[in-house]
Amino acid sequence: MQEINLFYLQLEEPYKRQLLFLRQHILEFDKDMTEAWKFHMPFFFYKGNRFCYFRLDKKRSMYYMGFNDGKWVGHDALTFEARTRIKIFLLDPAIPLPIGTINSILKAAISIYD
Repeated sequence: MQEINLFYLQLEEPYKRQLLFLRQHILEFDKDMTEAWKFHMPFFFYKGNRFCYFRLDKKRSMYYMGFNDGKWVGHDALTFEARTRIKIFLLDPAIPLPIGTINSILKAAISIYD
């Protein structure tokens, strides 16, 4: 089995359900979105460019979406924290996914490549 599939299958709930949903949502969001296993994590590419990825924030025990060129994405829901280039969006499993916010972040991030 591919490492990327193992990543999702080994997650505990509610992270598993949340990230599997987001995986499908991102891939269906735009026809130019693809997925690969890079740097030991699920990575999404837009038109061949590194776009975003899922990663565990060990301090908070929460996953986040990291946007590779996030410093150029203007969206209030994204934060740098201790990073200089990548902005993140924390995924809180205790609340329903804010799909409207996620969609607006994806649109803003895609716009820097178009």
